[in-house]
Amino acid sequence: MDVARPSLDQLRTFLTVADEGSFNRAARRLGRTISAVSYAIANLEAVLGVTLFAREGSRRPVLTPAGQALLAEARVVADDVDTLIAKVRSLHQGLESELALAVDVMVPGSALADILREFQRMFPTVTLRLHIEALGAVAALVCDGRADIGIGGPVTADLPELERQHAGSVELIPVAAPSHPLARMASVAPGEVRRHLQLVLTDRSRLTEGRDFSVLGTRTWRLADLGAKHMLLREGIGWGNMPHPLVAEDLARGTLVRLTVPESPCLDFPLNALWRRDRLPGPAACWVLTAFQEAL
Repeated sequence: MDVARPSLDQLRTFLTVADEGSFNRAARRLGRTISAVSYAIANLEAVLGVTLFAREGSRRPVLTPAGQALLAEARVVADDVDTLIAKVRSLHQGLESELALAVDVMVPGSALADILREFQRMFPTVTLRLHIEALGAVAALVCDGRADIGIGGPVTADLPELERQHAGSVELIPVAAPSHPLARMASVAPGEVRRHLQLVLTDRSRLTEGRDFSVLGTRTWRLADLGAKHMLLREGIGWGNMPHPLVAEDLARGTLVRLTVPESPCLDFPLNALWRRDRLPGPAACWVLTAFQEAL
């Protein structure tokens, strides 16, 4: 059987009758007469070649098995068209259709989740692409145009193609497992940390290649993943600096211990909002930048 194409108006009328459970209420909701609603449904049934509502013996329309089977599909089609229309309107208004965001791994996960949750509510039509990177990799994504904006660390202050604005900071503290020799010392003498393996976060970009940040140990392991560093620290394999929010629960449980390191008891890791000078942030991007400044 060759099935003709139903109109969007017919599908919306079908959905409204199904939702309202009444031709009369559907007519009031659509601002039409009952006869116009009945006519639209009859035409849709003729186009599809199926009966959507059982009307015999009752004034209340009841979905037939065919109507129930097609209801979800009709709703998907209507929702897709609504999304398309919303995106077109957003484009006319200057709102981005997509936003690529690069965030430093040091940004607390709870703050990031709160911002993205509110972003979804504020900008439901904007598609988000999120990159989580470390150190220079955030700036590299923005420089290459793979990210529209970034929230990155202090290691990219010498890149002339980027605009930057202070967005806050995260406290880094030296930690180790309770079983680690440094954790068992009543006080750590100056120079003692150099005798122990330090776990150091590195990145996959060339912007910070060969540069060290807060490295005190003469023996180091370099890891590109903060989660792997966190795991190795809890296992007692070396010591290292970690974002305080990320290890707060470990400190409370005793699975990690805060070290009193004379050379560097704690570090303030500043975070910058980054974007290319030749690409001004749009409305959604500006909202994200402000949200990070308020959260951090």
